[in-house]
Amino acid sequence: MESNNLVLSPLGHTWIFDIDGTICKHNGYKIDGHDTILPGVKDFFDKIPDDDMIVFLTSRTDEYRQLTIEFLKENGLRCNYIIFNAPYGERIIVNDDKPSGLASSYAVRFKRDEFALNTLIDVNL
Repeated sequence: MESNNLVLSPLGHTWIFDIDGTICKHNGYKIDGHDTILPGVKDFFDKIPDDDMIVFLTSRTDEYRQLTIEFLKENGLRCNYIIFNAPYGERIIVNDDKPSGLASSYAVRFKRDEFALNTLIDVNL
């Protein structure tokens, strides 16, 4: 994402988040024995409208399912779905644009363990 001017429509949104290195320290649950939320994550999640859907996608195996769910609850990070056991490779989102011209998908990347969405997307519409 190169612009900090991403403007979202007033329609409901679906947010798809990776977990490790995106919302918490990468592999902290293995290295430190627990997850550590990254600065800015909670503030950003608090701005996501209640009607929006939040999906987490992770390569974590089922072995870490309960630990992951507890981490999200403890940090007040709501979600509708969590997909475990995802492959380690690229994640590709495929969607069509609306006839009105509204872009129906965006991809945002930032440096591992440096949550940057607060500077990229303003969810207060």
